[in-house]
Amino acid sequence: MTRSERKSYSLREVVEILGGEIIGNPDTCIRQVATLENADPETIAFLANERYQQQLKTTRAAAVIVHAAQRDATELPRIICTNPYAYFARVSSLLNPARLAQPGRHASAVIDPSAAVAVDAEVGPLAVIGRNARVGARCLVGAGCVIGSDAVLGDDVRLHANVTIYDGCVIGSRVILHAGVVIGADGFGIAMVDERWLKIPQIGRVVIGDDVEIGANTTVDRGTIDDTVIEEGVKLDNQIQIAHNVHIGAHTAIAACAGVAGSAKIGRHCRIGGASGIAGHLTIADQVEISAHTIITKSIYKSGTYTGAYPFEENRGWRKNAAQLRHLSELAERVRTLEKQLARHERSNKS
Repeated sequence: MTRSERKSYSLREVVEILGGEIIGNPDTCIRQVATLENADPETIAFLANERYQQQLKTTRAAAVIVHAAQRDATELPRIICTNPYAYFARVSSLLNPARLAQPGRHASAVIDPSAAVAVDAEVGPLAVIGRNARVGARCLVGAGCVIGSDAVLGDDVRLHANVTIYDGCVIGSRVILHAGVVIGADGFGIAMVDERWLKIPQIGRVVIGDDVEIGANTTVDRGTIDDTVIEEGVKLDNQIQIAHNVHIGAHTAIAACAGVAGSAKIGRHCRIGGASGIAGHLTIADQVEISAHTIITKSIYKSGTYTGAYPFEENRGWRKNAAQLRHLSELAERVRTLEKQLARHERSNKS
């Protein structure tokens, strides 16, 4: 959508749709969102961090979104709300609506006669939909996507280009899968027999709840016996690996390049930082935050923030500290020995 094609809204119309309080001219019109620094007279900006409050004095925005605490921090027309960042997100969605499915099937798409595809779904070029698959109302199946046999897509699902959904997997409604996502590939199930690896058939499915979004090139493996489950509202970033039989609780968010090993169970409303790793068969409680680059090797049963990253420093100093870490257990044993000797000495003096 070009700028000239984008619909404009007055602040009055925005507040009628999204709520909030207007201070200033309610007929001020906006066409797009912007940062305070780069705004122009057709945009609305927002202040979610007090560190940028000085930019309110120089911004060229037509209007701004601010918290009640900053209601008098500018003379610009403004919308007052309790969470400016969330309000900005809703305004951005209003001004930048997702493209709706255009009902129809591209001539190059291959759809098995037994598949049930809603009449108002869009199936793009070179897409393949397998035997007995079901595609719900208003779904958008992008170019080159493959939907396996007996797979199920709910309503309003959006598959960007080259998404692969293996046989039997179930996708809820309003799910967004970005380019290159693979749902339902075999998990890493192997057993050593006579010094050779024996493949264990992966017969479970992947079951994804409503309103899930999964970033580009992320993979979610099918279960070995039971299903891999991603509950409603989960948000997965790009290039994440979710192994077989993992269970991710509702509204958890995981940042890019994280890896979750097999049979781990992650609670609801967790936040997991980029490049983190969670070992297999662990349990993570609800409301847990894991910092970036943290490796979790034990279950976490209490909500809170957990960090395991080793801070970077100049290489020469890092090498010296790393060398000392190799002797940490030896140093701890020496400390324990000294503590015992000191305790005996103190007892001897008292007697």
